[in-house]
Amino acid sequence: MPPLIAIVGPTGIGKTALAIKIAQAFSGQIVSADSRQVYQLMDIGTAKPSTDELVAAPHRLIDIVSPDYVLTLAEFQERAYAAIDAIHAQGDLPLLAGGTGQWVWSVVEGWGIPRVPPDLTLRAELEAAAKTVGSEAFHAKLAAVDPDAAAKLDHRNVRRVIRALEVYLKTGIPISAHQKKSPPPYRILMIGLNMPRESLYLRIDDRIDRMMEAGFLAEVEDLLARGYNLHYPSMSGLGYRQLGRYLHGEISLEEAVALTKKETRRFIRQQYNWFRLDDERIFWLDVLASDFADLALAKLSAFLEEGENVTAQLDKVYEKEPSTLDAELLALQVVSIGDEKS
Repeated sequence: MPPLIAIVGPTGIGKTALAIKIAQAFSGQIVSADSRQVYQLMDIGTAKPSTDELVAAPHRLIDIVSPDYVLTLAEFQERAYAAIDAIHAQGDLPLLAGGTGQWVWSVVEGWGIPRVPPDLTLRAELEAAAKTVGSEAFHAKLAAVDPDAAAKLDHRNVRRVIRALEVYLKTGIPISAHQKKSPPPYRILMIGLNMPRESLYLRIDDRIDRMMEAGFLAEVEDLLARGYNLHYPSMSGLGYRQLGRYLHGEISLEEAVALTKKETRRFIRQQYNWFRLDDERIFWLDVLASDFADLALAKLSAFLEEGENVTAQLDKVYEKEPSTLDAELLALQVVSIGDEKS
């Protein structure tokens, strides 16, 4: 199976820099798995790769839709698989890099995702119902038609409860039935980047200060002037809604920046729920170690070499008599995300 490398970890940890280094060393192309970098006109606040970084390695799925476009998980998955297959067709190595956990795992694990476009009218009706009866009673409505989905969703996560009900009401099929996993046809290596939490928080605070100096506030002001309001999914990105509240006169600029830093820390904690340090499928590296990039390159080199060896063994097996194939194929274990131990 062709390889796929996933580079994951919390925001601000250095995933892009490592992805570029790997791309340059192994003829790779980067597929972004960042749910905010897909949007045009939103460069500073989403920490998109710089012009120099975009030149240093090919990037895909960046700047692909306008801020008023709702890019669903299903569409991202479809676009990501198409990008990965196109990279393989060119003889290059695909590198899935990003911190949006749901997006990464949808590709890596092959989630079955309902191809049900958002129905804004229905969503508004469901949201009104949730406000009327309360989140617990509203959650019970989901439990009545899809107990499996309800069991996985906290009643306070009203947005996801609404989505689950929306899928059921539009298709007549529970969302849990849509969400079966089918692993993709790739050999997958996941590289995770980590550092002590307090050190990461300080790095994030500094990055937000630099974003403000680079014109983040003017970027948000321009988006609002173009008619992109704070209720769009794109504008829920860290900092955009907070600075928008300042521009609307609701809070001070100092409060907006402080809230952005606070929400970013909360987001980092959520990311570690998606990418757990005890997940054996992920090869974790401490970015404060001076040789972490070298360790990543060495791990990847061994992974690719192992794949080549397995392919060579399979080629030899298929050259033999049919009667010997079954036993020898059973003896070959192709490494996949399900059985590789880091």
